[in-house]
Amino acid sequence: MKRTKKQYRSHCPINFAQETFGDKWSLLIIRDLMFMNKKYYGEFLSSEEKISTNILADRLGKLEENELITKLIDKENNSKYLYALTQKGVDLLPMLLEMIAWSAKYDKKTGAPEEFIRRLKEDKDSLIRELIESLGDFET
Repeated sequence: MKRTKKQYRSHCPINFAQETFGDKWSLLIIRDLMFMNKKYYGEFLSSEEKISTNILADRLGKLEENELITKLIDKENNSKYLYALTQKGVDLLPMLLEMIAWSAKYDKKTGAPEEFIRRLKEDKDSLIRELIESLGDFET
């Protein structure tokens, strides 16, 4: 079922971002696509935050509606779908890296690897290029 275009309360940049991915699951799905190389529905279900199937299906639909991800038929198994970031989704990378840096600074139990945080602090531009390259081709 095709979703209709969303109406926003306002086009304040903070409101636009909040309404696009301001629930507690959407950025985690984007995280899994961007940093954990997850592509399949079942892989998202295996994340430590334990999203339920109905919420996952809803959030994947909303992310697709907002053109942050695309849903593709798996060429190796035509009965499965895989999910990929669009350019719009990849463009969230610098923001997510800033969130990771902020969280690493204030969460003493951060799950971010020390080496990743060191690289983020010392050479963010190089890290961004490497991460984008690791994502491979993405749908526009």
